[in-house]
Amino acid sequence: MATELLQRPDLFSKRAPAQTQAVPLRGFWERRVVAGLSNLQHGQIQLDFPSGTSLQVGAAAEDDLHASVTVHDDRCLREIAVGGSLGAAEAYLRGMWSASDLVPLLRIFCRNMDELTRLDTGIAAATAYVARLLHRFARNSTRGSRRNIAAHYDLSNEFFQLFLDPTLMYSSGLFERPGQTMEQASVAKLDRICRKLELQSDDHVIEIGTGWGGWALHAARHYGCRITTTTISRNQFDLARQRVAAAGLNERIEVLFEDYRNLTGQYDKLVSIEMIEAVGHEYLPQYFRKCDQLMKPGGRMLVQAITMPDQRYAAYRKSVDFIQRYIFPGGHLPAIGAMQAATEQGTRLQLIDAVQFPESYARTLQLWREQFLAKLENVRELGFDERFIRMWYYYLCYCEAAFLERSVSVGQFVWQKNRYC
Repeated sequence: MATELLQRPDLFSKRAPAQTQAVPLRGFWERRVVAGLSNLQHGQIQLDFPSGTSLQVGAAAEDDLHASVTVHDDRCLREIAVGGSLGAAEAYLRGMWSASDLVPLLRIFCRNMDELTRLDTGIAAATAYVARLLHRFARNSTRGSRRNIAAHYDLSNEFFQLFLDPTLMYSSGLFERPGQTMEQASVAKLDRICRKLELQSDDHVIEIGTGWGGWALHAARHYGCRITTTTISRNQFDLARQRVAAAGLNERIEVLFEDYRNLTGQYDKLVSIEMIEAVGHEYLPQYFRKCDQLMKPGGRMLVQAITMPDQRYAAYRKSVDFIQRYIFPGGHLPAIGAMQAATEQGTRLQLIDAVQFPESYARTLQLWREQFLAKLENVRELGFDERFIRMWYYYLCYCEAAFLERSVSVGQFVWQKNRYC
């Protein structure tokens, strides 16, 4: 069932859009959900309800996005009306509705973010408040961070290996030309980080967030530097050490199982690739102070970060989204302004370079999604159920849509530690 729901062709990709139809709806929940979607200004959605009602909501412009949604279970409507956007996601995970293609649907939601606030009012607002209270228990304290990281990264090394490329980089690749493979884009990203840091063979680099060792292996092989890298994921720690040993690089790479807050010493360079999303807003000043302490005067640090637009950051901090609820407990996307403000609290860090490449992340997620779908039977063999499959598919589509619409971005930010003040 899951495979059929996930892989249905986009039935409306070439169909001419129709005008919104005023069709009588059966039931309170149907009327409430349609009312919440009635203000769509960008894109059009066809809705097919269990009652037999079929209608289209949204704009009818020729070049707008189009999506088709089929409700399979009447209870879905109550989930959405009561739970808002999180209720819609929960209903999808339970197989209550499907879409011809999730990515265009979620892109429409991104484009109509302000208009769709109606779905999160009334009863849904109370549900969202409860979600915010629960999210507070996922704070990224030293103990909380270990628990939050384990909840995602310790799912199974074998699971991540099913859809990641051979570098095992679980972060955006860098697509610089047509036809690049995922592995080529990952290597391009790794090498640009090394160049931005101006790595030298006599550098000793500290990496916060090992992953499965992809960057450390690349830097040691191609630049000859020494790397000390740390993670608090037990599965990542074990596999990273195995990969370092298999590459014969134990003398150049030391893998630690330690929280970044407990690191000591000073290093020539520092790198952190999409780890800052696990820090949390309240800990950003502490994070950057620790980075400052770990670097020698004149040292450079590069942070690759998924970022939230500054204009939406205040509202984002007060909400709980699908990623935080289902995928990354404790997850938090910083705004560029928030990171820069944190560096101004007790550090000597000066921003010297920044580049953003959200279109590369959209392509990365598309390739991960395609590989994930191709390996569904392997996912099941690892013991993951249909709800998990739908959750991960929704997660990959959700993120791809957000990057395509620039609702979020990804960038590489380089700070240098001032030698004197």
